Amino acid sequence: MAAIETTHTGHGLVGRIGSVFASVVGSVAAWNDARKTRKALSALTDRELDDIGLSRGDIDAIATGRLTR
Repeated sequence: MAAIETTHTGHGLVGRIGSVFASVVGSVAAWNDARKTRKALSALTDRELDDIGLSRGDIDAIATGRLTR
């Protein structure tokens, strides 16, 4: 039975450059999502955070995906 590799993104240098670019873009997008989440949660009052079951100390963990509820 033959197997086809589907994880290869390209040939040689061009493929590696494309993979690095995609990785950088993904990292920047994740950083920006965390930044926006952190900003939005920080704008809430302590009462509003308590209403959704969070505290100020949870904001960074939520923004970076380390704490899920």
